[in-house]
Amino acid sequence: MAQAESSTTARPQPTLGILDAIAIIVGIVIGAGIFRLPSLVAGTAGSEAAVIAVWLAGGAVSLIGALCYAELATAFPSAGGDYHFLTRAYGKSLSFLFAWARVAVITTGSIALLAFVFGDFMSRLVALSPYSTPIYAVAMIVVLTAINVAGIRKGATTQNWLTVLEVTGVAIVIIAGLVFAAPAAAPAASAAPAAAGSAVSWGGIGLAMVFVLLTYGGWNEAAYISAEVKGPRRNIARALIWSILIITALYLLANLAMLRGLGLEAMAKSQAVAADLLERAWGPTGAVLISVLVAVSALTSANATIIVGARSNYALGCDWPMLAFLGRWNERTGTPTTALLVQSGVALALVGLGTMTAKGLETMVEFTAPVFWFFFTLAGASLIVLRVREPDAPRLFRVPLYPVLPLVFCACTAYLLYSSLAYTGWGARIGVAVLAVGGVLLAVNLRYRSLALKRS
Repeated sequence: MAQAESSTTARPQPTLGILDAIAIIVGIVIGAGIFRLPSLVAGTAGSEAAVIAVWLAGGAVSLIGALCYAELATAFPSAGGDYHFLTRAYGKSLSFLFAWARVAVITTGSIALLAFVFGDFMSRLVALSPYSTPIYAVAMIVVLTAINVAGIRKGATTQNWLTVLEVTGVAIVIIAGLVFAAPAAAPAASAAPAAAGSAVSWGGIGLAMVFVLLTYGGWNEAAYISAEVKGPRRNIARALIWSILIITALYLLANLAMLRGLGLEAMAKSQAVAADLLERAWGPTGAVLISVLVAVSALTSANATIIVGARSNYALGCDWPMLAFLGRWNERTGTPTTALLVQSGVALALVGLGTMTAKGLETMVEFTAPVFWFFFTLAGASLIVLRVREPDAPRLFRVPLYPVLPLVFCACTAYLLYSSLAYTGWGARIGVAVLAVGGVLLAVNLRYRSLALKRS
């Protein structure tokens, strides 16, 4: 019976509806970023019109990317997501490096980053000790992993409720700025000529887009649940498109609320823009409320990332005999249990690394960014490669204006790859070094596979 419950022959089953998929996507994307990064965007964009324009442009770029992923996910549905696309387009060697990067850098680094955000804001509410932040971070990873090991339905139900709370939090920020906070008419009026007269440079707009697209990041994770969504060839595309439209609307309204309640100048100078807005609207109670909102948002994104991240670990185990222990699917719970546990262990180790550097959040951002954007660019290009290599594959959804839109998407991700290397510190170098270690593991795996074939 144990073998039946956790085996290498069991496969993912379609158990998620379109609302589950939308909840997972929205939950991943709307994280702590929308509560923290709008001030950086306001400081670099140069004017209120430019602020709104770059958030709208971020939604447009994300929608283009979602259209590309909708074609890939509906033509080649798999629990491996990007890993599966990269394997078909470029071969198993490169996709192994990608899967290694997710295990050791991208997904686990994102979980650790979100755990630090959760710990930071929970510590503002109830400080446990000088190490309060990492204590909360560790607790979050352990509890969410346990929930998801218990079963996909429990993980999805938890995600649905957390996403409701997260979206409610963004809605509270919107209401506070548009309804309750007194308009920042005087500061906005005095700042407008300066903003208009200052150079709204392409460099400033480009840097603003880096922050914006970081805030929009995560929607591509929908590819990892494509094999578990009912009617994937129809519902994955719908879930991606509807999710991006919902997120873009929320982000635009949130920024309009912040601009109205604080004004461009105060918004740009703020170190905690959402907290300042709620404090302006409701006093000290608002500051407490925003801490709760950001903690819930981090929790929501982390749970969704844990759900989808384990799926690529599972796909890696299915393809490489040396890592077959990752490719066990528990039929009873509908989860890749071993992959979840390994992912949790690596994320906890990264929390330890961030704690030792005393810059947990910044270290994790630097650690993950270059590796993420490198493979994201390759995944976008895989759409073009697979159109050429597998022209007869059934594609119930096709990207409009092909190949223009895929090329625009790849150009944007390539620019973000450059930015993540040019504007970050030593954490980025460590992330690249860990990816290089994956090259060594690839050589060992190829040798292991060669010896196994000879014995057989």
